[in-house]
Amino acid sequence: QVQLVESGGGLVHPGESLRLSCAASGSIFSISDMAWYRQAPGEERELVAHIATGAFPNYADSVKGRFTISRDNDKNTVYLQMNSLKPEDTAVYYCNMPMRLSDGRRYNAWGQGTQVTVSS
Repeated sequence: QVQLVESGGGLVHPGESLRLSCAASGSIFSISDMAWYRQAPGEERELVAHIATGAFPNYADSVKGRFTISRDNDKNTVYLQMNSLKPEDTAVYYCNMPMRLSDGRRYNAWGQGTQVTVSS
């Protein structure tokens, strides 16, 4: 069984920073893509940042220049450094890792979600 565990969310003031982490564990053979999504109340889930093995990351226009996605393949972990946070960044953030399991099956894993609230 595969599990993604997120951490790092919280309540911050506008202009402050947070760093989210998401670690995968279980019978994993390989993970090619790692991504962060977010969902605000009453809104659809949207892609925030994505990073594939050996490729440059890409970002939603709304977070370019403020957020940085990175990954540690040895730890099966993806990070999201969020700087200059704005109230409109308030949402539940989810990590996503499409992967191949040790038994050969493909599995699209999601984290449990972590709340980020930006408020003065």
